[in-house]
Amino acid sequence: MTDQATAFTKVYTKIEQISKATCALRARGVMNEEMALVAGRPAQVVKIQGDLVTLQVFSGTQGIGTDVDVLFLGEPPTLRVGADLSGRFFNAYGKPIDGGPDLEGEKIQIGGPSVNPVRRKQPSELISTGIAGIDLNNSLVTGQKIPFFADSDQPFNQVMATVALRAGADRIILGGMGLSNDDYLYYRRVFEDAGALERITCFINTTDDPPVERLLIPDMSLAAAEYFAVERTENVLVLLTDMTLYCDALSIVSNRMDQIPSKDSMPGSLYSDLAKIYEKAVQFEKGSITIIAVTTLSGGDITHAIPDNTGYITEGQLFLRRNTDISKVIIDPFRSLSRLKQLVIGKRTREDHAQVMNAGVRLYADAANARTKQENGFDLTDYDERTLKFARDYARELLAIDINIGVDRMLDTSWKLFARHFKKEELGVRQQYVEKYWPNET
Repeated sequence: MTDQATAFTKVYTKIEQISKATCALRARGVMNEEMALVAGRPAQVVKIQGDLVTLQVFSGTQGIGTDVDVLFLGEPPTLRVGADLSGRFFNAYGKPIDGGPDLEGEKIQIGGPSVNPVRRKQPSELISTGIAGIDLNNSLVTGQKIPFFADSDQPFNQVMATVALRAGADRIILGGMGLSNDDYLYYRRVFEDAGALERITCFINTTDDPPVERLLIPDMSLAAAEYFAVERTENVLVLLTDMTLYCDALSIVSNRMDQIPSKDSMPGSLYSDLAKIYEKAVQFEKGSITIIAVTTLSGGDITHAIPDNTGYITEGQLFLRRNTDISKVIIDPFRSLSRLKQLVIGKRTREDHAQVMNAGVRLYADAANARTKQENGFDLTDYDERTLKFARDYARELLAIDINIGVDRMLDTSWKLFARHFKKEELGVRQQYVEKYWPNET
């Protein structure tokens, strides 16, 4: 902090209580979420009872005595916004970690309220990702909020990087929480090699940084997103990874403040903590904020408090699953859902999209039934055999996360797969579309 910012600020030197992550002292004129320095370490007000103020020390309280200097900074966490946010990497405090200069734009408060409903518009524009398993079966809409559910060993960072590079958005904001140094360097290398840095801004907390600092990353990311969406009327895509590590940081603070934990050791405020982030997704008259987040699962447990609460807040989910037939990770068509896809399918995409999507998933489900018959020793019909072959081709050519093609090509590929394995009358697709789009060569 600059000398000008602290020259006339009162310094406190008597701490009454210290825990592993917090300290408490008597102070007046302090506000909730105000930033402070405790023995030079960044901290934030998390509780006020009368004149007893509890501070969350981001790097922990080890080595802090009861007589150290405590300096309140008079403001909550802030971010300087402006054109120089573009192509930059910052830490949880909005300070550069890429060797570039400090930000010089207007200072704004992070973590503010979500958008007034009066200013919200009905989402209506497709936001393409280039990933067929999403755009074909679970199309996303500007202003939507949706998570990836994935096991921790799945390549969700590679998926997020692909989405960042191929998404039909004006601006990408990446909020990385608990990234390994390898993953952080992977994002930097991919963005730099693709020449895409100019439209990307990243806020990064790595495993080398204090875990509690992760709590600032979503608010920093969304403050930047609001600047680009509101002030520059851009369509902004915010990518947050990994929200499970964010929730773990919430749990650390809650437990060390001796709060009674809720389900799965999570704080009782988990739902509102997550909603405060996800409800920042919005469609304006001009400009939008779309949020795609990663929620890693513990052993695929979808009932854990984190994915359970997330599912209530968001508008669907994208489920990553390893397909053993093709030895690739796919977007699972059965467990994935975009609740807003009907707003753009057939309206912002080709007329046959809905029919092709429904036919493909139905035939893939028929293949799952055939596999169950096979595993239980029943004889398979000719149709069963063909659905199994279709399912392998469908997964390999459309559902795999490494398939990056445009929506029209996804639809054309689907028609080729239909023609390869089935008769026209087996599709259950409107005759007008069959006549128009059925491939000439089968």
